Amino acid sequence: MVKGESKPLASGASRTRRVIGRAASSSAGEPRLKLAGINTQALPPEVRETLAWLEAEREAAQRELEYARTRIAQLERLADEDSLAPIANRRAFVRELSRMIAFTRRYGPPSSVIYFDVNGMKHINDTHGHPAGDAALRHVAEVLCANVRSSDIVGRLGGDEFGVILAQTNQEQAAAKAASLAQAVGATPLSWGKVEIKVTAAFGVYSFSGNDDAQVAIEAADKAMYRQKRVVRAG
Repeated sequence: MVKGESKPLASGASRTRRVIGRAASSSAGEPRLKLAGINTQALPPEVRETLAWLEAEREAAQRELEYARTRIAQLERLADEDSLAPIANRRAFVRELSRMIAFTRRYGPPSSVIYFDVNGMKHINDTHGHPAGDAALRHVAEVLCANVRSSDIVGRLGGDEFGVILAQTNQEQAAAKAASLAQAVGATPLSWGKVEIKVTAAFGVYSFSGNDDAQVAIEAADKAMYRQKRVVRAG
């Protein structure tokens, strides 16, 4: 078995052998299966052995069920998690944005999405190498996660682009939060070996209503980000 590989479920034959073994050892003593109002010690040995076998079978099935539930949870997390940083991937982000839009449609308070684009990633990769570029992206993810509420969602939309869903936050509030997040990213350089790499990000904000589509909302925030970039370059 490869190191780190999950232990497979036992085959039916091997599990049956283990169960029978446990049943045989249990039959010598008091069966673990308790029947209300019945003195199991007064039962014939073959009945006690059968009861012990049934209890061992139930326990084995319970353990396998718990293992399956754990594996399902792990696989669901991996399916939703970005390959580079422990945040939502694009698929999970779009799904959560769709849910937030549906919530807004039903209950009314506006919510917003922020679109971040990390500046100068080509320069970081060319100067310090792609591992440094990956570290810079993880650094941005960490800063964003450390500065949002537990109800907000941070995701990587692809490449050097990130998104943040701000629950129950209007356009003005979201713009202020986006500026604060961008400032936090720029204020905490990445330590890479003996150098510090300054990382900055441009942003765009879109406050959505319940009539929006998730992809439309992301594209609107993306366009707002490019408008902000043009303003910064012009200034």
